[in-house]
Amino acid sequence: MARIVKKFGGTSVADIERIRASASHIKRAVDAGDEVAVVVSAMSGATNQLITWCQEAAVLHDAREYDAVVASGEQVTAGLMAIVLQTMGISARSWMGWQVPVSTSGVHGAAQIERVETADLEQRMSEGQVAVIAGFQGLGPDNRITTLGRGGSDTSAVALAAALKADRCDIYTDVDGVYTTDPRIVTRARKLDRVSYEEMLEMASLGAKVLQTRSVAMAMTHGVRLQVLSSFDDVPGTLVVNEEEIVEQELVTGLAYSHADAVVTVFGLPDRPGRVADMFGPLADADIIVDMIVQSQTPHNDEAEVTFSVPATALEETKALLEANREKIGFTGLLTNSNVVKLSVVGIGMRSHAGVANTMFRTLADRGINIRAISTSEIKISVLIDSDYTELALRALHTAYGLDTD
Repeated sequence: MARIVKKFGGTSVADIERIRASASHIKRAVDAGDEVAVVVSAMSGATNQLITWCQEAAVLHDAREYDAVVASGEQVTAGLMAIVLQTMGISARSWMGWQVPVSTSGVHGAAQIERVETADLEQRMSEGQVAVIAGFQGLGPDNRITTLGRGGSDTSAVALAAALKADRCDIYTDVDGVYTTDPRIVTRARKLDRVSYEEMLEMASLGAKVLQTRSVAMAMTHGVRLQVLSSFDDVPGTLVVNEEEIVEQELVTGLAYSHADAVVTVFGLPDRPGRVADMFGPLADADIIVDMIVQSQTPHNDEAEVTFSVPATALEETKALLEANREKIGFTGLLTNSNVVKLSVVGIGMRSHAGVANTMFRTLADRGINIRAISTSEIKISVLIDSDYTELALRALHTAYGLDTD
């Protein structure tokens, strides 16, 4: 007998028929003798509708009441899932975040989970009852409902699994696992049997949308084994585990991409100590994250050119801040481009193998793809290229690293 937490996303509970289909996965685990806790998201599109209503009610609405409204989507799903399980002959009961309770910080709309009290849940589960918990929500220090922000239900599931000391946390979604890259672009992409926490964390942060970064980081911290599964197809998924559980480490595990960045190039920057700090200081004060940075000397020895990336959503603010500080910084020109993509190669095998970067650069060069900026970590290499080359670059690199299916 195992103790398992199963989490179902919005597409997996989009309507009553989808809830019934998801409930069948739960029933199989119960029939196998497992203790099961379930975490559910709101029905697909429900949270967006609730947010819209809040905005229509008042542009500057009370964050506490906003949380009370948007948390109701998960409450509906939890109740419906419990009802459906009961019709299947399974003892089930719904739990709201405050009933568990899931205690959080008081930052409404982006609360952090502080602890999960599981005594009552464990008692009910030991009696054979399935606990259906509303994800995305908790209870703040002022006894008000809080919500956890983007990816909140995944975070709820991992936190619950950690508190229950569950054997595994199954994340059901509309894909059947983690692939070497986006199979919609690279048809020869293959599903991974296992991937390490670190690789999944990098891939999630770099654009892979299978799991949220926050939930992966929490799973890694607490050693929660994750499994990504499809609620639509009854096929094996992908396990996210410690690096030690992966017997044969591939040189490159996968490729990720993101269109969420923009590139800024500053010309005519005086090549003197402190000028780069003068440029990035205002951006840091405005909490604008600067990622890739490239500095080069111009033919004029006393001038430098600096290229860097920022979130595309912060591009206009970045331009305004630089222009406002132009005299202090001393640059002469400014160019921006949001038509770029961040392309990343990820793999724990990079720690012990050379030549990964060279393969990437040579493959792109052979296809006439110019690299605008580069950044690296121990297990990943990221480049910025023009977004028009996204598909060509992904397919070429996928083949170059031997990731294609046979």
